[in-house]
Amino acid sequence: MSRIGRKPINIPAGVDVKIDNGVITVKGPKGSLDFAFNKNMTVEIKDGSIEVTRPNDAKENRSLHGLTRTLINNMVVGVTEGYKKELEVNGVGYRVQKQGNKCVMNLGYSHQVIVEDTDDVKIEVPDPNKIVIVGIDKQKVGQFAAEIREKRPPEPYKGKGIKYADEVIRRKEGKAGKGK
Repeated sequence: MSRIGRKPINIPAGVDVKIDNGVITVKGPKGSLDFAFNKNMTVEIKDGSIEVTRPNDAKENRSLHGLTRTLINNMVVGVTEGYKKELEVNGVGYRVQKQGNKCVMNLGYSHQVIVEDTDDVKIEVPDPNKIVIVGIDKQKVGQFAAEIREKRPPEPYKGKGIKYADEVIRRKEGKAGKGK
């Protein structure tokens, strides 16, 4: 039995969960999320918690069991607490600023890079070298952060670029001179 799939998901106060025709809807103080789970999985609400069970030990069902439980748990955490990813901008002259719902980035290109907030994901700029991406859907927050990081990935020689706050860049030594 899957160790993660076996664990029940506690439903916190203020969160409303509905299951209807293979779709689970979680509503909370921060918003609402839907997820269409696999028809083989059984999702039930039992005394204040959500339980995910599988019909048998077939390989596909074993792999879906823990996944389904984790995705539903991420939804519950998202509508109560939300998710955030922090990015750091390193480099001389590299700056970030927020203008309305747009994030304007100077990343050493001849032009400014402009990224807009979406309905699901918001950008916060607490200081000129930090970007915080906030939202209720863990997958969308991570994807949006990856797309912003892609605008100028960190390079290994000087460490310039956009990196995750917890990311460690392995630095390389520059060109070696002539060894006479």
